[in-house]
Amino acid sequence: MAKVIVYGMEVEKFAAVSAEDYINKYANSRSRRAYLHVSGNPSYKKLMLRIRKVRESKSAKVIKTHVREAVILPEWIGMKFGVHNGKEFFNVEILPPMVGHRLGEFAHTTKRVEHHGPGVGATRGSKFVPLK
Repeated sequence: MAKVIVYGMEVEKFAAVSAEDYINKYANSRSRRAYLHVSGNPSYKKLMLRIRKVRESKSAKVIKTHVREAVILPEWIGMKFGVHNGKEFFNVEILPPMVGHRLGEFAHTTKRVEHHGPGVGATRGSKFVPLK
């Protein structure tokens, strides 16, 4: 099987990069600004504590969160998150190409619009649509 290379290093080495090293050396300006903006948020700090606890216990537990603006870090590779989209939690497994993006980008808040026929009372013509 071929080795996966991310930022010029293997995934295992890249996953061991600390958050500060990633932000200072590898992140683009958008990720850097987003991380600096959200890192002072108390809910983000709680999320980081939960992530470290799950990593230390080495369990495959899904971490549920409402912090959609959290920037995905290399140490999260392989972890599973339940990201809230306003109605339910979407399961998101972190892969190497996702690093630097935000969690909310992978849990869409809107669904595809599917238009059907008019409902009862929608128009004057629907008065003659038979009810099933």
